[in-house]
Amino acid sequence: MAVVKELIRTEENGTISFGDYEKNQKSKVSDYPHQGDMYKVKTFKEITKLERNGMFVYESVPGTAVFNLAQDGNHMSFRVEGPEDAQITVELEAEAQYEVYLDGASTGKMETNLGGKLSFSVELGNGSAVDVKNCKMLKNKKTVYFCQECGYESSKWMGQCPGCKAWNSFAEEPVSTGKKASGGGKSVSRQQSEPVILKEISLKEDERQTTKIGELDRVLRGAFVPGLVCGGDPGIGKSTLLLQVCRNLAENGNSVLYISGEESLRQIKLRANRIGTFNENLQLLCETNLDTVREVMERKKPDVAIIDSIQTMFDEEIGSAPGSVSQVRESTNVLMQIAKGLGITIFIVGHVTKEGNVAGPRVLEHMVDTVLYFEGDRHASYRILRAVKNRFGSTNEIGVFEMQSSGLEEVSNPSEYLLEGRPENASGCVVACSMEGTRPILVEIQALVCESNFGIPRRTAVGTDFNRVNLLMAVLEKKVGLHLASSDAYVNIAGGMKMTEPAIDLGICLAIASSMKDIVIPDKLMAFGEIGLSGEVRAVSMAGQRVQEAKKLGFDTVILPEVCRSSVEKADGIKLVYVRQIQEAIRYIMSK
Repeated sequence: MAVVKELIRTEENGTISFGDYEKNQKSKVSDYPHQGDMYKVKTFKEITKLERNGMFVYESVPGTAVFNLAQDGNHMSFRVEGPEDAQITVELEAEAQYEVYLDGASTGKMETNLGGKLSFSVELGNGSAVDVKNCKMLKNKKTVYFCQECGYESSKWMGQCPGCKAWNSFAEEPVSTGKKASGGGKSVSRQQSEPVILKEISLKEDERQTTKIGELDRVLRGAFVPGLVCGGDPGIGKSTLLLQVCRNLAENGNSVLYISGEESLRQIKLRANRIGTFNENLQLLCETNLDTVREVMERKKPDVAIIDSIQTMFDEEIGSAPGSVSQVRESTNVLMQIAKGLGITIFIVGHVTKEGNVAGPRVLEHMVDTVLYFEGDRHASYRILRAVKNRFGSTNEIGVFEMQSSGLEEVSNPSEYLLEGRPENASGCVVACSMEGTRPILVEIQALVCESNFGIPRRTAVGTDFNRVNLLMAVLEKKVGLHLASSDAYVNIAGGMKMTEPAIDLGICLAIASSMKDIVIPDKLMAFGEIGLSGEVRAVSMAGQRVQEAKKLGFDTVILPEVCRSSVEKADGIKLVYVRQIQEAIRYIMSK
C-alpha cells in the first residue's frame, strides 16, 4: 500500500484517506469538501494532522498515512501506515470510555479527557500497516445530579434548583440507566382496578381506628393512613413511640410487621421489655434490601408495617448508597405502591437534617399522607409531636409526651408542665397563649434586656422567630419610646417549645418592657394578641378558648385585643383587659 500522494482523497466506499510521511517539507491541503464538511490536512515526515470544520480529528507523531477513516457516534476506524512506531491522538466524545483494537486485538479500555482526546501507541515500521478501531464502551451507570430538596434531576451541577429555587441543593449520584426507571421493575400484586361510583362508596364506623395513645390520636385525628413519615433527631424517641403503637395495635387484633434496618432483633427485644408485654400478632424483621422487604410484605400481608428507617433501605438496581436521594425516592415509591395496592398501613421513620427537615428529597413528604415531626431536646424529658402534613386532619396539631423508663407517657395538659418552676416576683416574665391546632397552649415568655458592652448589641431568640423579635423591638423603640438600640436582648420560650404564632407578640413585648423597666408582671396575668407595625394590638383566632384555658389554670387577669371583645364570653372569676395599642398594655402592667 502506497502513501496518499494526493495528501487527501475520497474513497469509493465514502471514507477518506490522507497523509504522506515521505515528504521532507510540510505540505497541506485546506478546504477539502467531503459529505458537507470541510477538511484540512497537514503532513510530512514529522507529523500528520487532520481537522474537520476547524476542529481537531487526528494527529500522529511522527507522520503517517491514514486510509479509509470512518467515524460515527460510537466508533472510529482506519488503517494507518508509517516508517516507525507512532503516537496517535484522536478526538472522540469527552469523558467517555473506549476500547482500542489493533489488528483485531484489544489493547484494553481507555477514557477520553475533558477535551475528548484519546492517545495510544501503534507499532509500525518499514511501511507496515495496522488496522485501528476505537469502540465506545456503553456504561450501565451514569452520574447525575439530584436536588436534595425537591428531587429535581439534572445532568450537570447547578447553583439554584429550577424546580424549588433552593440554592446549593444539588448532590452528585450514580444512577442506573439500563435496568429500570423509578417506579418500574417488579410490580406489586393488586386487584384489578375498576372505577367506582362515588355515591356507592360506604364508610364504616370502625374505619378510623385508635392507637390507644391519646396524644398521638389527637395529632392523627384517630386515623390510620397508608403512608406516614415520622421524623426527628437521633435518640428523641421515634422508634420507642412506634413500638408502643405496635403493641397497642397488636392487642387490638391487627397483624403488625416491624422492619428494622438499624437495630438487631436483640436490641428491639431489650426495648420491648422496657415498654411492656407483646402478643404473637407482632412480627420482627431485620432487613435493608428493598426486594426482600417487598417479598415479605406481599407474602405476609400485615395490617400495619413499620419501616425503621427509610434511609437504611436500598435497591440493588440503583447504584447510589443507602440514604441518597435516588435510594430514598425509589424506596418510598415502592412502599407507597405496596400500601395502596395491598391496603397496608405503613409507618416510615425518617432521620432529619441539621435544618430539622426529613433527610432526602422533598418529594418524599409529597408522596405520603401524613408527616409527623418529633421536637424537643433529646436530653430533656419532654417531647413534642407535631403534624406538619395530614390529609385526614388538621395540620400543626401537637401531642406532648414525657420520656420515662417505661417509654413515652402522654402529657394530657401540656400547659401545666410548661408553666412548672416559674420564678416568683421576677421581671421579664409573662405568660402568653398560643393555639397549636385546636389546642390552646400556655407558655412562659422570658426576656432579659441589659446594656451592651459592644458596639453592636446582641439579640438572641430561643423558641420563636428571631426576625419577629427584632421587628417587635423596633415597634417598642418607635411607638413606645423604649430605648433598646444600645441594649442586648435575649428572648426565650420556656419549656423547649417552638412558637411562631403571631398571638404571642403581645407577650414578647410585655416581657421585653418588663425587663427593660425592671417591672414585675403579676404571676396570674396572661396576655395574647398580634402586634402591628403601628403598635396596634390586632385580633387573633379562638380568643374565647384561650381565655377559658387561662381560667382553667387559675389565672385571674387576661390582656387581649379590643377587637376580640365580641367573640369572648364573659367569664366569672377572671378579669378581661381589652387594649387597642401596645402602650395601653404596658401602662397597665406598670400600674400594678
